[in-house]
Amino acid sequence: MLKIKLKPTGKIHQRSFRIVVAPDRSKANGKFIDDLGFYTPTTNTLQIDKDKMAQWLKNGAQITTGVDKLLNPDKYPRKKKIKTEEIKELPVEKTSAEGGSASGGEEVK
Repeated sequence: MLKIKLKPTGKIHQRSFRIVVAPDRSKANGKFIDDLGFYTPTTNTLQIDKDKMAQWLKNGAQITTGVDKLLNPDKYPRKKKIKTEEIKELPVEKTSAEGGSASGGEEVK
């Protein structure tokens, strides 16, 4: 099965990605069949040859989640980060296990 996926290139902290068609079991830096475009996260540049991509999708290639997130950002909304102040203000519920009694929560004198 063929997948349209991201192939990392460049230095570790200056990463850029090629968008390629490759077998689904191939390595991330391994051989690929066709080059469709590139994505550079530092400049947020995305360039894809749409005609080639449409042809590969017609032939049965599938898009990976990483490429799909680049093409359809509305489909994957960003999660809201919770600040540490908000975590401290959340109420804590006590459970019966915290009561210290093994007989259902009642203390025996």
